[in-house]
Amino acid sequence: MLRYLVRRLLFAVALVVVVSSGALILARLAPGDFATASIGLDARPETVAASRARAGLDRSLVAQYASWLGGALRFDFGRSLAYDRPVRDLIPERAANTALLAVTALLLATAIGVPLGVMTGTRHGHWLSRIMEAASLVLLSMPPLLTSLFLVFLAARTGWLPVGGMKSAAAGAGLAGLIDRLQHMVVPVLALALPLGALLERLQAQAMREVVGRPFVLAAIARGVPRTRLVWRDVLKAAIGPMLSTYGLVVGTALSGSFIVEIVTSWPGLGRLTFDALRARDVYLVAGCAATGAVFLAAATLLADVALAWADPRTTD
Repeated sequence: MLRYLVRRLLFAVALVVVVSSGALILARLAPGDFATASIGLDARPETVAASRARAGLDRSLVAQYASWLGGALRFDFGRSLAYDRPVRDLIPERAANTALLAVTALLLATAIGVPLGVMTGTRHGHWLSRIMEAASLVLLSMPPLLTSLFLVFLAARTGWLPVGGMKSAAAGAGLAGLIDRLQHMVVPVLALALPLGALLERLQAQAMREVVGRPFVLAAIARGVPRTRLVWRDVLKAAIGPMLSTYGLVVGTALSGSFIVEIVTSWPGLGRLTFDALRARDVYLVAGCAATGAVFLAAATLLADVALAWADPRTTD
């Protein structure tokens, strides 16, 4: 188990380095730069050159990357060109907002998707199972962009929930502020949780169908084991492995979906910050945001691998 964890940790570190490095290099190679984006294409050439020199954009890509990588190894991801602040000072608050959104959506999706998958997987052909399967297929066919736009439209037409943002301007502190924050979370959390819950339901239902026909299940039925106990203890334990093995990908889907949802719902998270950094051609902030997203993905994948190894120790071989 220790060797397995060390291998997964090394993979997580490599993932963060590759993703952040790729983001910096691609942002640097794209047409234009921060100087032209901030002062415009019509500026005088000497003005653009001076702006590039101040931002360090006049150096070669190799020199710029080597300097950034040396700082990143010391957890110094450079200075944001757009905000004129260290990247590591800008990211924590936005990353916490994204983590709050993604973790809440994942918990809700898991709490809904897995039990429904158990039900539809063991009651194949039942009318309720058919309804749930159809609903899951509809939600899976809708990308997070459409889901969030639909929920924002619904909230705007009904007035039941806030349309965007993380809190109201007049929100106070204490209990009233907490309730206001929870109300603002409903639309973005549902926009993420509904497609993820449908995905988990489909994965869990398929795994349950494969396990139900195994000899140990038929033998337990023959011994008179109660159906509820058999399904929720024995069958679910044997069928949870395939779902856990893909949970890291589910987390990646949640993170990528949260970026779109944050932009649509004006949620001040990492996705919104990444979008603003890309629009401003802020290469260091882009790399820092990509590194943070990779850390989230690597941590979630590692936790999923540990849970899978606990459920099925053979996976550590």
